[in-house]
Amino acid sequence: MTRVLVTNDDGIDSPGLHALAVVLRAHGMEVTIAAPVTQSSGSSASIMAENAEGQIRVERRTLEGLEGVPAFAVHGGPGLIALIAARGAFGDPTDVVASGINHGANVGRAILHSGTVGAALTGGLNGARGLAISLDVGLAPKTFRWEEAAEAAAELVPALLRHPRGTVINVNVPNTAESRGMVEADLAPFGIVQTTLTQQDEHHVRLAVEDLPREPVRGSDAALLADGWITVTGLDPVSHVPLGIVAEVGAG
Repeated sequence: MTRVLVTNDDGIDSPGLHALAVVLRAHGMEVTIAAPVTQSSGSSASIMAENAEGQIRVERRTLEGLEGVPAFAVHGGPGLIALIAARGAFGDPTDVVASGINHGANVGRAILHSGTVGAALTGGLNGARGLAISLDVGLAPKTFRWEEAAEAAAELVPALLRHPRGTVINVNVPNTAESRGMVEADLAPFGIVQTTLTQQDEHHVRLAVEDLPREPVRGSDAALLADGWITVTGLDPVSHVPLGIVAEVGAG
């Protein structure tokens, strides 16, 4: 039986997390839930945690509709959760770290900042396969297609398992009753939102999030998602890039 750790960055009470866990279990997977006790969006792969004397606080939970599924609220972010899960904090390490379903799309190179993606990448770095999944709800959603997104994740898990440990994919699902299908996509140069500085004084700054005014790059994950496709992007958790920079320094 495939063992899956379900986590997220929206917190353990998120409906997206619950929907993902319910559907993966219905597909015959052995699910363990460990998620932040509070909202941790934008935490990337941070391993910072609220702790006392080096101890990370973990609370056992029982989630409605998921009775019998081990569930833990962690006073730390999703990257940390994926890391300590790989060390046996919630039982034997799992085959897959499934992170989501995120409230909002994670597309483009801005996924660097996503706690949803950070957990999947950390899982991949520590011997599991990682799957980050997000629902493109926009800024003012009236409905949430959590179940459709969860079913897309469940459909992808068997294919993901045919790839070696360390494989990580980022998945985005349109918030519609039906999609146009699945497609592999490159990362857009940017995300679909940008942050702007709206206040600055001697002691404070304030950021706001707003839609990007530009059209997404044709064929990118952002463009294909906007066109109604479920996008799947393979991610390389960490790699080095040969630059020859030392030789340049020596050449003066």
